[in-house]
Amino acid sequence: MKRMRFKMCGSFWSRVVVVLLFLLLGISNCVAQASSSSEATMHTNNWAVLVCTSRFWFNYRHMANTLSLYRTVKRLGIPDERIILMLADDMACNARNKYPAQVFNNENHKLNLYGDNVEVDYRGYEVTVENFLRVLSGRHENGVPRSKRLLSDEGSHILLYMTGHGGDEFLKFQDSEELQSHDLADAVKQMKEKRRFKELLIMVDTCQAATLFSQLQSPGVLAIGSSMKGENSYSHHLDSDVGVSVVDRFTFYTLGFFERLNMYNNASLISLFSSYNPSMLMSTAYYRTDLYQRHLEEVPVTNFFGSVMETIHTDSAYNVLSKKESGGAEIRKSADKLVHDNKRSLLNSNELDQIIKLNAMDQQGASKCKWSTFLQEMEKVKDVDAFVNYGLVLIVPLLTASIWLTR
Repeated sequence: MKRMRFKMCGSFWSRVVVVLLFLLLGISNCVAQASSSSEATMHTNNWAVLVCTSRFWFNYRHMANTLSLYRTVKRLGIPDERIILMLADDMACNARNKYPAQVFNNENHKLNLYGDNVEVDYRGYEVTVENFLRVLSGRHENGVPRSKRLLSDEGSHILLYMTGHGGDEFLKFQDSEELQSHDLADAVKQMKEKRRFKELLIMVDTCQAATLFSQLQSPGVLAIGSSMKGENSYSHHLDSDVGVSVVDRFTFYTLGFFERLNMYNNASLISLFSSYNPSMLMSTAYYRTDLYQRHLEEVPVTNFFGSVMETIHTDSAYNVLSKKESGGAEIRKSADKLVHDNKRSLLNSNELDQIIKLNAMDQQGASKCKWSTFLQEMEKVKDVDAFVNYGLVLIVPLLTASIWLTR
């Protein structure tokens, strides 16, 4: 009877050890993936969400602010399909506009911001707090077209620009509702949890803009506002022909900085932030950088305001990839061309042999892919895996002993 109880006990503990072994392996993999997912994700695309929240003719400058940023990011390489433009009022068609279908941000009237290439995604009464939060979180109704959606991913850098009338921890939408600071923070938190961005830059031009960032807690977020708590954000100059102010000071000097740049320029974010002069703004520009992991002097402004382009430096104009790197792709392209082009000659025997060899190498590489991926993941894990490995070293003798005792 005692011998039988001992065997049952040994069998029980051996099962427990095996379960613990699998649990430790699962935990180590989860920790490794969580620790390396954000760092390993490549920066692959840029998006811009540009929001004018004001109605009525006397807020002409807010629409000019937004259209000016819209023109800037397009000039620096962000295409229209990756820009969400929200304009609460149409100043171009206002009956008071002396220049119908035109909007200017300077009294010289040399640049019409409301030209042929403006694509407005949300117009008039569509610009609401609800729709704005839906754009950020991606919680749209079924009938909303793709052109009105922020289709970003975990490799996206997003520029969020907002302008209008604000106060202590709020931004007014069309003088009828308000976006609170906790609403913005909650939306950004949802975006982070759903992996809708890698890095996010929030730029706000309004009174007491800094207070809108007070509730933000999500990592990878950088924020800049035109004024501190208790400060106003002022317009730059009045256009006597239009009859109202046509641009705000913070946006005016932001545009002045970017007009000196092109999409190939490597000016850093710190150069943009340090370009704001409080005496010129008549307010104090505020930056919140505690949630942002990188040094600002290492981040080009085009990471948020421009395009994402991969450049390959070569000695000649056409020698881009070697045959070892692109042999399979070149052979596939050549085979497709031969099928669709009757003027081409057939592949000779040497080329066919090369295709067979490459296919065999691809099959061998596929069989080794899982193992090599496993080894690479194991190399990424540092302290946690070391602890797990020591635990495995201790578990294996215990497992062997427990199996031997059950015999």
